[in-house]
Amino acid sequence: MDFTLSYLREALSNYTDRNGTSQTIYKKLESGNFSSERDFVYQLDEEEMKFLNDVLPDEIKYAFEEQDFVRGNQLNEVYELLI
Repeated sequence: MDFTLSYLREALSNYTDRNGTSQTIYKKLESGNFSSERDFVYQLDEEEMKFLNDVLPDEIKYAFEEQDFVRGNQLNEVYELLI
């Protein structure tokens, strides 16, 4: 799994106990063999994409506030593919 998807999986772990869509996405990340974030995004359905569009801006903002620029930029790469 590439680093971008590892950061995404880590961010999603904060939501898996309270949202079924996040659990589905998390399981896709765990079981999938995606060579890139683009390959992963192409496997998402509309509901999953909407969930990530709602969650990722907050996760990106938090990463930058914590000065974790690598994580923020990696999550932003996924977000850009969604929009």
